[in-house]
Formats: sequence, C-alpha cells, structure tokens
Amino acid sequence: MNYNKLFSQVVSRSKASAIRELLKVIARPDIISFAGGLPAPELFPTHEIANIMQDVLTKTPKQALQYGTTEGQMELRTELVKLLKETENIDVTTDQMMVVSASQQALDMTARLFVNPGDSIITACPTYLGALQAFHVAGADITGAESDAYGILPEDLEAKLAALKAQGKQCKFIYLVPDFQNPTGTTIPEDRRIQILEIAQKYNTFILEDSPYRQVRFEGTSPRTFYALDNGRGNVITMFTFSKVFVPGFRLGYIIGPEDVIRKYVILKQAMDLCTSPILQLATGEYLRSGMLMQHVKEIIAAYREKRDLMLETLAKYMPKNVSWTRPEGGLFLWLTLPKHMNATDLLPKAIENKVAYVAGVDFYPQANVFNDMRLNFSYPTKEQMVEGLKRLAQTIKDNL
Repeated sequence: MNYNKLFSQVVSRSKASAIRELLKVIARPDIISFAGGLPAPELFPTHEIANIMQDVLTKTPKQALQYGTTEGQMELRTELVKLLKETENIDVTTDQMMVVSASQQALDMTARLFVNPGDSIITACPTYLGALQAFHVAGADITGAESDAYGILPEDLEAKLAALKAQGKQCKFIYLVPDFQNPTGTTIPEDRRIQILEIAQKYNTFILEDSPYRQVRFEGTSPRTFYALDNGRGNVITMFTFSKVFVPGFRLGYIIGPEDVIRKYVILKQAMDLCTSPILQLATGEYLRSGMLMQHVKEIIAAYREKRDLMLETLAKYMPKNVSWTRPEGGLFLWLTLPKHMNATDLLPKAIENKVAYVAGVDFYPQANVFNDMRLNFSYPTKEQMVEGLKRLAQTIKDNL
C-alpha cells in the first residue's frame, strides 16, 4: 500500500522537532547535553506525589479513574483561580479557564481555532520552535518581528503590522513568551509590554501569551503579565503549564481568556481527546490545595539559580572573546551567539564528536535565516557536567573559528 498519495496537506506542512530528533542522536551517556529543556529530575517531588496519588485513589477512586469534563476537573480549576489571584493578582472565574495537556496542546488548539491556511500571525524573532511547529502545521504565514535584549521591539512589531494592513491582511494574533523566553532567556519589561498591548489593540489583534517559566525567577521583580495589564478587556489569551515547576510527565497546563473564546476551545478539545487525565488533575489540585507548590518552586529557583550562575561563570572563563551570550534573570535557557561567519548547525556534528550537544538556533527563527546562534539549557546537567561540557563546547568553537 502506498500511503504517500493519501496523506493530508497537514502532513506535508509538518516537520520533525529539531530538539526531539537531536535527543535521539545524543542519548549516549558519554555525551553532555545542553540541548533539551528538561527540568532536573532530582527535584521532582516524588514522595509527595506518591502520597497524593494514593490519597486520590483512596478517597475519590470513581472520579479519578472515570472520564472527566472537557473543561477540566472543578477541584483543579478552583485551585487555579486561587493561585492566579495570590501569585499574579489576576481575577478569573472557572468559566474563563480550561485545563489542557500542557502548553503544546494549547498551542496546537490555538492554531486550529484561529488560523486558516495562509493567515498571518506575528512572533518574536527568534521564538519557541514548538510554537512555530504548531503554527506551520496549521498553515500560518508567520512574520518575525525583531528582538533585542529586552524582547520583541515595539517599533518593529508595529512596522510589521502596518505592512500586513497595507497588504489587506489581518494579523490573527501576536505570539510572545514574555518571561525568560525560550530560547533567549530574555524578559520583556513592563513599560514595553504596555506599548505592545496598545499596538495590538490599535491593529485589532490579540496577544497569545505563553508563560511556562514565569515562576522560575532568580532575581529582580516580575513585570505584570500581559493578561493582568489588559485588565479584562479581552485582548490577551494566556497559557500556563506545570511542566517546569511541578512534573513534565503529568502533561498539565491551562488556558485563560474570555469566556466565549474558552467555550470554543472546549468544543475543539472535545473532538481531540475528550478530556485531560482526571487522576492527574485531581492529584495536582490536591498538591496546590496543600500549599506544597510554592515551597517546591522555591527549591527549583535555588537550584537553577546556582546552575545559571555556574554556566555564566564557566562561559566567561573558557569562551573566546568574540562569543557572546544572554544573562537570564530566570528560566531554563540562555542564548549564545557565535561570530557571524560561523554556522551553529554545521558546528553541531563536531561538538557531538567532542561529546557535547546543544540546539542550533536556526530553527527558532520563523524564516530559518540566522545561523550563528545556539540555545543552552542549564536546568538539566549536573554541575560537574556543566563545567566539563562547556569546556568541550568552548574548545570546539575555538577549533573552528
């Protein structure tokens, strides 16, 4: 049977994740990897989860093991409403919220909900490649707006929106990771967020705010979220996940937005997977109710701050002078820039020969047209691996300058 003539157009637009494909290549234990966005497994609250899962199965077995509502278990959504109020001063109701199978499902659903093939959207340049994947599959025409050390540039964003308008095109949404962006680690300051929000309103589009790392702040003060700054006017849809601050294996996240829009998400999710795992939602709701999450976040912050500091210190010690990098105030990543004549994709096989790996930056650009950047993850490697791996990477770069 030849299936090639039977595949849909969606398959032709689909592209394998550069990171997922790379992780298969570098699975050898002798390779030190800065490639994945993996949380440190030694920080998983294994004991607490075991106890909570036992409690859930003992107290509410029928609810835990049965199908759940598409919107999400009310026990979890009630705790999420409290969490948003306490940590972000965001007021939402449970009807303005839907539980999803982590942010990647939210991205896929947003693309399906708003994008027809050929529709225009704008992202920062560079931006999260998992989002680019989801938007490409939907057939979006993606425009990248330039960024600096403080995120997307408002003046370039407006120029791109004006250019689309002049062509008679409507920008469906602006996708941003405002806090400790994947891949660069940069954070958009609050005054710039206000500018961006005003620009979005001017051009009759909305901001899709992706916030997986916001709670992992090492220093400084958090700017208000775009959702909080919008103050209920309906110009922002925000996605959160527990993958970076709890456990990624639960695949749990949630979307907040206008009630009528959330209802559309619910209808779409009904056709996709009916509901997100009830037992995992109930366990996470209990974890929140017990107050353990914020204590766990403090432990994550302390551990990742040390690793971030060690990475910065080691880069400064071993990297050539014409290599630069960002200094994130939180999150899991930093962005390293090679001299312009170098190609991080071409360099990667040589790095793997030297038993160190990273993610080449080209796949984070909507047009895949910048080649001298790489993303480094500092949350997963041990401190010993960090130092040795960066020594290997620095030597690889020096050998190929």
